Order: sequence, then C-alpha cells, then structure tokens
Amino acid sequence: MFGRKKSRTTVPALRRVRTTATLRPLRHRLDPSAVEEIPFLADDGLRIGLTRVDTGEADRPAVLLLHGHTASADMFLAPEIRNLVDVLVDNGYEPWLLDWRGSCRLPYNETGRRYTYDDVALYDIPAAVSHIRGRIGDRPLFAVAHCIGSIALAMSMTAGLVPDLAGVVSQGVFLTPKLAGRMSLRMSVAGELMKSRFDHIPVDFRKVGLRSKYTPLFALASRGASCPDPTCQILHNSAWGMGVSLFVHENLSAETHDRLADLLGPAPMWIMPHLRRMALANSVVRWHDTDHRYRALPVNALDAADRIDTRVLLMAGTENGLWGDSQKVCHEVLARRQPLLDVAYVEIPGYGHLDTFVGRGAALDVFGHIVDFLDKQDASR
Repeated sequence: MFGRKKSRTTVPALRRVRTTATLRPLRHRLDPSAVEEIPFLADDGLRIGLTRVDTGEADRPAVLLLHGHTASADMFLAPEIRNLVDVLVDNGYEPWLLDWRGSCRLPYNETGRRYTYDDVALYDIPAAVSHIRGRIGDRPLFAVAHCIGSIALAMSMTAGLVPDLAGVVSQGVFLTPKLAGRMSLRMSVAGELMKSRFDHIPVDFRKVGLRSKYTPLFALASRGASCPDPTCQILHNSAWGMGVSLFVHENLSAETHDRLADLLGPAPMWIMPHLRRMALANSVVRWHDTDHRYRALPVNALDAADRIDTRVLLMAGTENGLWGDSQKVCHEVLARRQPLLDVAYVEIPGYGHLDTFVGRGAALDVFGHIVDFLDKQDASR
C-alpha cells in the first residue's frame, strides 16, 4: 500500500574475524630496556601477551599478575600513580604480566576467535606459568589475580594445571562468584534483550559517536550519574549496562579517570552466558560439558578445591559493587569444607573493585597487604 513501509527483520552484522593480533603498546614509566615483551602463544596457538620486568637481579621471586576481563597489564603499570609493579620491584620481586585473551590490548573481545573462561584456564594461564618456570628455574613463583583473572586461575589450580605456586592473592572473587544486588537478574534480562543486537558493549563514546546503535546504552548509563564523562558513566554508573559500579569514583586520580577507556575495553556479550552460569551456581563452573578438549577442567571448581596446594589471600574492597561479599563467602565456605587449606581474608575499607589496583592511594591502602603476604610465604619456604 502506498506510503506504508515494509517491515524488515534486523540481522546482526557479520562478525569480523581477525586471525592475527598485535598488542597495543603498554603505558608505563619504566626504563624501556627493563621491559621485556615476549612473543607468546597460548597452548591452543592463540597469540596473547607476556611481559617481564627485568630488575637486574636473577635471584628474585617471580610474581605473575593477572588482570580482569576487558582490562590489561596496563592496570598494574599505571604511570600516574605508584603502581603494583613499582611496589613489587622495590620490595624484591620480579613482576611478570600476562595479557590473556580477554585483554583490551588484544582485539578478541571485538573481533577474532570467540572464547569462554574455560579457554583462559586451560590454555592461557598454564602456558604462561610453564614459560615463566622455564625462565626462573627453582625460584618461587607467586600469582596476584584480579576479578575474572582470579576466577580463571582458580579453575586452573583446581584442575591441577599450575601446581606448586608459592602463594596466590585473589582480588574481588575466587571460587564463589556472587554478583552484587540485582546484577544477576539484570544480566539475564539484558543479555537476552541485547545479544541479538550487540556483539559487544563499548566504553569509549568518542569511538562509537553520537549516532550509533550504542547511544541508548550510554544514555541509560548517564541517568543519575554525577560525572559528565560518558566512559565513566558506563563503567562507574553502569558496568557495561549491568547497573553496578566498578570503582569508587573519589579513589581515582584525575589522570586515571581521563584514561579509563585505555584501562578497560569493550565487554563481549557472547561471554555472558558463562558468567551467568557461574552466578547461578555461586561457584566457578566449566562451560563446556561435552567437548572432550576441556575434560581436564573440573565441572565445579569449588568441589575440587582440595587440589589447591598453596596458601591463598582473598582480598576485597568493602564497597565492591560488582562481586559484593563473594570473597567473605568464599573464606567461610572453604573454612567449612576444606579446613586444611590455608586461606586468609582481608577487606580494604573504602575501596570498590578496580580501584584496589588503580586507585591513587592503593600503594598505601592495598599493596601493603599483598607484599606482607608474599614476604610471609617467601620467608617460610
């Protein structure tokens, strides 16, 4: 009929697949000669990133740093603050930084091969640990892990893929993921509504522009926001549309605030079902039930916690808007179910989630707990 538009079914655009990857340069203030970026492949052949900070001393204990999803090794090297790498170097440790496949220095959250957290636990972290052990010999190897990096490490540990670590610091969440507030419900509803339209949720409004399909998401994130910056709004006020906060705003320096789009990247929608399954189980669980390639991973990591063979420090900010009291719950559950495990728990007053590592006062308020734990374990060996 004249004047009537035919209805049209919206079909998501074909996903661009990138088979090779070039890591975005790290931002740091270290002597460039001390930063060794290692050409590195995960055990399934995917290019990821591994960086060693050379201290000039060959007898130091090594510390593997694992970032959260959509973050990168940059979160441990922020040049505008006294960062964790600074503190580790000053206290006698050799930092190693893994950019696993969820890093925003890599393109895989937007293009390339899709993955689940099973892949990180099975292919990325064990490969990094094996490479580091080949370089450091008999020296102790510790791990400090944040958010999803900690979840993946927990799965690797309970699978027996990274034995004999000297100690592990887990920030935010470990074996008992418990999403704060109504985030689990919002993740389920929003995920179903958005998965057919969005492949990923961006954070940098400057890249997507005003007239994009993402504009309504940024508009929704701006509701009730006290900060005018769109990137801050979608992270601090919304967490990629999930309705929670990733950090305490006042804890960030102006410089860190201005580079949030460098510190955190787009969140892929296709990873949400695995995260939702974990949240519903209140446990770290395997995604692949029938694929024999993943049989080495436990179906439920909490049920396999007796395979953890090292001391663990669980750490969380009291204002963690993403994972709530997950670490406290984990400590209580492990104390009851695995009383022989040496697991400690510490709360960081006034801190949220990401700001435990990139906060302007983290060196004073947070990193001391990490160094004290590492020193104690190193002295007992």
